[in-house]
Amino acid sequence: MLAETGQFALILAFVVALLQGVVPLAGTLNRDRQAMTFASTASLIQFACIAYAYAVLTHAFITSDFSLSVVAANSHTLKPMLYKVSGVWGNHEGSMLLWVLILAVFGASVALGKAQLQATLRANTLAVQGLISAGFLAFILFTSNPFERLPFVPVEGNGLNPILQDPGLAFHPPFLYLGYVGFSIAFSFSVAALIEGKIDASWARCVRPWVLAAWCFLTIGIAIGSFWAYYTLGWGGWWYWDPVENASFMPWLAGTALLHSALVVERRNALLSWTILLGILTFTLSLIGTFLVRSGVLTSVHAFASDPSRGVFILALIVATVGASLILYAWRMPTLKYGAPFSMVSREAGLTLNNAFLTVACATVFIGTFYPLVIDILGDDKISVGPPYYNATFLPIMVPLLVAMAVGPVLKWKRDTVWGALQRLKPAGIAGLLALAVVLMFTLGRSLFAAAAMALAAWVVVGSLLVLVRRSRLGRTSLGESLKLLRSTPAAIVGLVMAHAGLGLSVIGITGISAWSSEVVERVEVGGPAVKIAGYDVGLASINQARGPNYSAQHAEFIVTRNGTPVTKLRSERRFFPEREQLTTVAAIRTTPASNLYVVIGDPDDKGGWTVRIYHHPLVIWIWIGALVMAAGGFVSLSDRRFRIGVATRQPAAARPVAAE
Repeated sequence: MLAETGQFALILAFVVALLQGVVPLAGTLNRDRQAMTFASTASLIQFACIAYAYAVLTHAFITSDFSLSVVAANSHTLKPMLYKVSGVWGNHEGSMLLWVLILAVFGASVALGKAQLQATLRANTLAVQGLISAGFLAFILFTSNPFERLPFVPVEGNGLNPILQDPGLAFHPPFLYLGYVGFSIAFSFSVAALIEGKIDASWARCVRPWVLAAWCFLTIGIAIGSFWAYYTLGWGGWWYWDPVENASFMPWLAGTALLHSALVVERRNALLSWTILLGILTFTLSLIGTFLVRSGVLTSVHAFASDPSRGVFILALIVATVGASLILYAWRMPTLKYGAPFSMVSREAGLTLNNAFLTVACATVFIGTFYPLVIDILGDDKISVGPPYYNATFLPIMVPLLVAMAVGPVLKWKRDTVWGALQRLKPAGIAGLLALAVVLMFTLGRSLFAAAAMALAAWVVVGSLLVLVRRSRLGRTSLGESLKLLRSTPAAIVGLVMAHAGLGLSVIGITGISAWSSEVVERVEVGGPAVKIAGYDVGLASINQARGPNYSAQHAEFIVTRNGTPVTKLRSERRFFPEREQLTTVAAIRTTPASNLYVVIGDPDDKGGWTVRIYHHPLVIWIWIGALVMAAGGFVSLSDRRFRIGVATRQPAAARPVAAE
């Protein structure tokens, strides 16, 4: 009976979402304040209904209620509690329920927010958010009901997909969805501004925190997914340009452009129409990602095996949502102001260039993702687009973007000079040249591209830190005064420095694994000769049988030495999950700031030997450290009091000569 109350709560949420989408819009047209305030009330009721339904489904997974189809297909009594809870979103129906729950969370947050939103903007934004929720609630109720009962209750469930039974995959989807769905607020704000016909600095100041929060969550989600793939799938890679990986990366690129563009609107009241368009396109890419995962058009480790009719439903949602918003945009665009003029050398121009690079990069990924699908639809040919395409198209776009990243923050608003900017970046240039020289020296000139990439990373990291150096007047005043100025620096600027420097750190890790990684695949025996790789000797010490809560395992222990000196012991496993009859591997990884030593035990042979795959990945950990620093920088920026009160604050007199943000 409890499951039926959950389904009733979803039906009620659907009705409330429809009312939330219609009543406030009518209220803004008729200047009916009571109808406009209904949007906030409806969003809170909708959240309560969906949260209750989600709690009911979670209870069913925890208690192993196999009378529900989704629980029987994706859970097991012996499954650890963490994976019973994460199993709620480890399937199509439950993940869509999580999707609408996060939609409702963001809507309720806008309703409860203390920012000084105009009544009409708040009402229109929540109305658009309500219509989006209504569409996805209809999708759940008509095609993906998580509370569907089975005619006969099985004694035991099928269990969760073994590759999803990992802490990384327990946290990856919620963060990813917080990013995906978070961009819905940017979309709703953009459409609301078009409905009202008013886009200005106050609008940008309202929308920017939501874009930043979604961007932070999506950054963390992508980083967790990348790290999970690295240590779980056993192939030693951190990114494969899988179409579903791209589905999360494209909104991240567009969201990054939106974040910078909204700053120009807020500070200079420029790029108005472009920022609105980015707000629409960023969430559109999130919807497209949902379509890719759930339509059945892709075969991927990330994709849900779904009925293609679900894909048709989502495609109809995309067409309706995006089509209506673009028609509204086309209608309103002639009335939008073009904003304040600015010089070709200025902070505004730098951010515009940033947008151009990010947009082209996103378009490149979009083409690489969808071109094989189009070819497959048009004919019988099947093609794949992999790393060679992206190396030839995406990477050349990112190089000038990284160069511009260090230049943009040191430029002045409205007007500046090239020579002045270069003078401010002289330490970053020196750091880049030193990095280039050091890498060329240690590689004897054989790694020119890697040396150039390291120089670029040093340029970005040092160039980002120079913003704080200049604000604190380090070297130009006393240390105490510099520390005082540094403490008074707005959190938004500190966050900007962290985010840009974090990307530079990720470039260091990407360069290390791309240029200097090594791999050995050999047959080994227990107590036999060790495998040599990158100065290490890796020997198989033992193979033992082990049991987990819902699997059996072969536990391999390796002894790692260097020049005869013991370094560490590594343990890799092959796990067999009987309920799914599926085999997985667990990599053994020794991580240091300088490199990862990565060992995976493979299949045995009939002579007592085992296939072992060993990788040495220099600097790879900096990929994920950099991503977390980027996300942390975003959260630091969100703590800026200007976001909390929604108005600009006057800077201290001592800090005014230096450009903010």
